[in-house]
Formats: sequence, structure tokens, C-alpha cells
Amino acid sequence: MIAVYDSGIGGTSVLKAIRDLDSHVDIIYLADQARCPYGNRPVADIRQIALGCANWLIRQGAQPVVVACNTASAAALHQMRQHHPETPFVGMVPAVKPAVQQTQHGVIGVMATAATLKGDLYHEVTQRFAHDVQVVGQDCHGLVDLVEAGQLHGAATDAAVAAHVAPLIQAGADVLVLGCTHYPFLRESISRAAPHVTIIDPAPAVARHTLTVAAPLTQSQPRGRTIYYTTGSASHLAWQINALGLPVGETTHVAVEELI
Repeated sequence: MIAVYDSGIGGTSVLKAIRDLDSHVDIIYLADQARCPYGNRPVADIRQIALGCANWLIRQGAQPVVVACNTASAAALHQMRQHHPETPFVGMVPAVKPAVQQTQHGVIGVMATAATLKGDLYHEVTQRFAHDVQVVGQDCHGLVDLVEAGQLHGAATDAAVAAHVAPLIQAGADVLVLGCTHYPFLRESISRAAPHVTIIDPAPAVARHTLTVAAPLTQSQPRGRTIYYTTGSASHLAWQINALGLPVGETTHVAVEELI
């Protein structure tokens, strides 16, 4: 069973991409909505939270574990691998490499949370792949909250998105990287704010890699099950699943204390 973990509903953009490629795999999804958003928390706190969530998923017998949260990946992916060397982890790395390959102007923008932009992963991929390209990061505070609330459309959402996109366009970016798994749900607003800019969503590539990693680990006949867990309201998560057109599955509350 593949595990997919995020601070909230955003990681379902990766879950959906996995399901689009393989309808038969079993997936367990954990949304830590009681502590969402992670973006402005101290890195040490995010690391502790993320390790607890990974520990819980592994206790459920799930592997590989997809950390479908850029913020948690930036803060804790290395530590997860150190704590559980027997478990394959797939993390979210800002898609700087494909953005560099596609830019025509030599400027790319990365929409992300503050914690992601401060993280080692972001700096590692920037230093590795963006030697001759300017990378402009934008802390998109508040966009996660919009997605969690189901406010994907409307004038207020367009205005909030445009306020974050504008500095990137003004800097000359012709490629935008969605550096948070929540942001694909705001793609229509992002496209309106940047109509002539290439937008890169890493979810499909992460899904392909996840299935490659998972293939040799399958020990039982998969049934295409999707099981959702949330530290928040199970009824609210069920509403989100329906509103976003996500794969239908069982939705259950899990107490934060169980993840520690």
C-alpha cells in the first residue's frame, strides 16, 4: 500500500496523479489538517511533526511513503530516511530543473511557502541546476488556507493569487514552478494572473516515480482502495474529496496524539 502524506488536502494532487496512472494500487492518505498550514512554523517543529506522521504511516504497513508536501520534505525528508532506512521515501523537490530547461528569458519563479524557500532542498536544486538562470522565490502566504477552505474560484481568490504572482512576472519570470501541492488546485487563477507563462506542476512526475519505486514492494493483490485519514474533521475532508472530484474512499479521523 502506497502512503501519501501532506499537511492538508494539497497532497491529493499527487494522489490523483498516481490514481490516474494506476487505478489498481492501494493508497492510504494522511492529512494533518489539525496542524495545517505548516508553512510559517519553525523548521524544528515541522520536522518533529513530519517524523511523527511518517512513523504512524509505517506502523500501518504502508510503503513507499510519499511526502506530498514541499514544506515537510524540505524540513524532514533527510531525517525520515535516516530514521527508516528500510522504507523508501518519495519527496517533493521544487521543479527547478525542468523550469530551467523551459525558460526562454533566463528567469524562473517558484511559488512556495516560507519554510520551503528556506529549506535545504530548495537551495540544493537551485545551486545544482540554475547556474545561468535567475530563480525568484515567492512566499505565497495564505494560498494553502484558500484551498483548505475550498475557495478555489472567485474574485477574492483571483486577487490573492495575483498578488503573489505579480512580483514574479515583474521580475521577468516566464516559467512558474508550483512549489506546494496545494497550488495546482489554484491553477486557473494562476493562469489568469500569468496568461503567457509556463506553469510546472511536479505531481505527474512524482506519481510516475512513486509507481516505479512501489512496483517491487507489492506483496499482496492490490484492490484499488483509497483510505483517507485526517487529524481534523473527517466530515470536512469528505466534503473536500467530493468538491475536488478526488477518488472516493473511506474517510476517518485520527487523533494527533496517535501520530506522536
